Amino acid sequence: MQLGLIGLGRMGGNMRERLRAAGHEVVGFDQNLDVSDAASLAELAEKLAAPRVVWTMVPSGKITEDTIDQLAGVLSSGDIIIDGGNSKFTDDAPRAERLAVKGIKYLDVGVSGGVWGKTNGYALMVGGDAATVEHCKPIFEALKPAGEFGFAHAGTHGAGHYAKMVHNGIEYGLMHAYAEGYEILKASEYIHDVPGVIKSWREGSVVKSWLLDLLDRALEEDPDLEKLKGYADDTGEGRWTVDEAVRLAVPAHVIAASLFARFQSRQDDSPAMKAVAALRQQFGGHAVKR
Repeated sequence: MQLGLIGLGRMGGNMRERLRAAGHEVVGFDQNLDVSDAASLAELAEKLAAPRVVWTMVPSGKITEDTIDQLAGVLSSGDIIIDGGNSKFTDDAPRAERLAVKGIKYLDVGVSGGVWGKTNGYALMVGGDAATVEHCKPIFEALKPAGEFGFAHAGTHGAGHYAKMVHNGIEYGLMHAYAEGYEILKASEYIHDVPGVIKSWREGSVVKSWLLDLLDRALEEDPDLEKLKGYADDTGEGRWTVDEAVRLAVPAHVIAASLFARFQSRQDDSPAMKAVAALRQQFGGHAVKR
């Protein structure tokens, strides 16, 4: 099958290689023309046979919106646009309606797999109509891991990005649980080999996972994580998941706490904790550090 792929960074570039290895023809476009197969979106469209399928893998927000609008200007009725970036799910239905006026079909796909997807495959969560999903199935089959898992037609427009949002919210909680466990082990006078304990959990343990494997890998490279600063950014999905939990009145204690912990990591000297220290001193005469 033929595919146009826009955005050839860490994810998109590896996706192009995995698809080509599976026998698909991929015409890639990137602002970095050194890695691009076309000099412009118009040239990319010219290189594809109708009905064209073009997948975007660019940062969410204005860049995605601008890319899709420009792409719609060079595509034709019957063509398909797939957004595989981390767009907010509320952007998808309006986008699909806008493209439908021109006869262009649209799918939103949540993609998980990171830099390891080229080898291991990508988990794909798709939103859109069944006929369009079926047309693109050969591409999805090539990108997903071998076997029965790794793909879901999650629902209508927005469902793919919604599923990926919740996936990333869960990821926040999982990572923070491992991080807290690591810190407890590191602080304990009983544990003399923290990396060894983490490694022992990789097989036969109910907490084994790919994330745990990656923590072990990080500790092998830097046993005390001395080369890193305790700062963690967030790219939006955790916030959106908490927003949805509030909207649906679903208690999401772990995901919310892990999100707020990331905010705390950005404070060198927390104003809130200064207030706590001041209050403890005022009501109980407790010692404070200055």
